[in-house]
Amino acid sequence: MQLGLMVEPQIGGSYQRLLDLARWAEARGLDSFARSDHYLAGNKSAPATDSFTTLAGLARDTDRIELVALVTPLTFRHPAVIAKTAATLDEMSGGRFVLGVGTGWMEGEHEVFGMELPSMWERFSRLFEVLAYIRAAYGPGEGFRGRHYELQPIEVLPRPQSPRLVVGGSGMKKTPSYAGRFADEYNMGATDRETFEQRCAVMREAALASDRDPAAITISMSAPTFVAATEDEYRALIERWAAARDSSPDEVEAMMAERNWLRGTPDEAATTAAELGDMGVQKLYLQELRSLDEVDTALLDTLVSSIEEPSG
Repeated sequence: MQLGLMVEPQIGGSYQRLLDLARWAEARGLDSFARSDHYLAGNKSAPATDSFTTLAGLARDTDRIELVALVTPLTFRHPAVIAKTAATLDEMSGGRFVLGVGTGWMEGEHEVFGMELPSMWERFSRLFEVLAYIRAAYGPGEGFRGRHYELQPIEVLPRPQSPRLVVGGSGMKKTPSYAGRFADEYNMGATDRETFEQRCAVMREAALASDRDPAAITISMSAPTFVAATEDEYRALIERWAAARDSSPDEVEAMMAERNWLRGTPDEAATTAAELGDMGVQKLYLQELRSLDEVDTALLDTLVSSIEEPSG
């Protein structure tokens, strides 16, 4: 199972701290470094950096690690801008950039910045066309015409060395079906086995219907990490998380257990990671739901070691 680190800079953090974490992940031997694409954490303001701009910096300031946009909302940018930016990032990184695209969902950030958030139906309609548009832009120049977007027949250059596309989201039907049709990687948030298997079945069926090999589509999962060095420290972490959300520690822990979040001590979290691998997760992003300054790389190092070399 491949391992990556995913961070959420909209919660707070400078470019320098983002670079420090990317370089740590690269030196630690992780396969991927991913960041979210948001301008706010809900309605709370923090020093939130732009995803594509910072990924361009990482493309020049790192050497080996795969860089992933996980995922860009279609509501932020026209597909021409997405396709051109991704192709440029691919060139700047030497073919290490992976583009993730989703519908967008956070109402608060759209409202604050005055960006339109269409209905869910329209966003999925647009997502299909955005994915088709991007594939056309990276193709032989046949163009694309849809209800929302149009690309005239033209060879769009530069073309990525190895264009890799992630379709990510929590939907049960459209997201996995779009992944089966267009994606190189299908990403979802941590969830239970039944939901995981249902989504993957839809993805595989859509791939076969599109004359694609389902086995060629990497199945990835972003699993929030709530890990502490000791049981007592973990309990304190859960209590703080629960208090901030007006919930009880038992309710929070039950939710995390149901959704297969990586929780507990590093060894306990590694057991969950192994179970996710047994479910069929091929690539696991360790997702940090905290500001960049709060990410503990020493603890992450222990967690990665526990996943790589399970105890017992």
